[in-house]
Amino acid sequence: MAKKKIVIALGGNALGDTPQRQLASVKKAAEIIADLVAEGNDIVVGHGNGPQVGMINEAMDYSACGKPHTPAIPLAECDAMSQGYIGYHLQQALQQSLSSRKIDQEVVSLVTQVVVDQNDPAFQNPTKPVGRFYTRQEAEAIQQEKGFRFIEDAGRGYRRVVPSPKPCRIVELNAIRKMVENKMIVITVGGGGIPVVQAGKDYRGIDAVIDKDMSCSKLAQDMDADTLLILTAVDHVCLNYNKPDEKELPSMTLEQAVKYIKEGQFAAGSMLPKVEACMNFVRLCPSHTAIISSLEKADEALRGKSGTVISSWEKINKHLFQQKEVSVGLT
Repeated sequence: MAKKKIVIALGGNALGDTPQRQLASVKKAAEIIADLVAEGNDIVVGHGNGPQVGMINEAMDYSACGKPHTPAIPLAECDAMSQGYIGYHLQQALQQSLSSRKIDQEVVSLVTQVVVDQNDPAFQNPTKPVGRFYTRQEAEAIQQEKGFRFIEDAGRGYRRVVPSPKPCRIVELNAIRKMVENKMIVITVGGGGIPVVQAGKDYRGIDAVIDKDMSCSKLAQDMDADTLLILTAVDHVCLNYNKPDEKELPSMTLEQAVKYIKEGQFAAGSMLPKVEACMNFVRLCPSHTAIISSLEKADEALRGKSGTVISSWEKINKHLFQQKEVSVGLT
């Protein structure tokens, strides 16, 4: 495989919802990322934080409202805490995986701010799931008590939703570029980045959670990455997901993606933002490739042997040809 600059987006749900589960999960992710580094690729890692920032926010809210009466902590600060918590685990696991391969490269977790527009319509329509899953009865009780908004999330239960504005600019972009140029592996835009609004030369945090796939797409565009690789819980994007006529998609053109979105094929809280993030990257970087795949099949996806590619016709045809070669070789 030719050496590439790859922006990887790791799902927050895949990292687990406790420190113990997260430690186990990041070790698996680190092994796969280290293999890509060993092949000479420049790697930048973004990650989600839905369960983690929800857990932190719930704990802070409980402490502020309960007997300890600690100061209330805004969601933007909880985003920053989740970046440190997840980044620490990822950084440590990657250092160990690289060391076992005798690869001498530094790993850096960067607390990253992302500028959003305070007039973004998302602030009037919260849609981003955070925190753990609740039953309908639990969600209704919390909504009545605290005024939180909940949605049903892809058949898995109910989750709190918060505003999810679009990323406009990554504040630390120049630092990320310099570190990648110096062969560092950078963990950045954690949880989509800490959402901030700009007032003159100053930045101010705002309560929201930016979708990590959208921020990774923005990062891939700004870094002129060869590939945006979004890793999730499934090997392929599917039509009619979880239905008897479910169909895996090895590829999608932009036109097909638009058609499937209009048909409501992709759930708003899970696959839809991943597909839209890939579309944004491909529109602005048409010679490059976006892929959605599972963590376990990351290397195969980059080799055209798994995953769903969203790209130009030329790249899609190449991807399909590679997948056909593999199927022939296995018969």
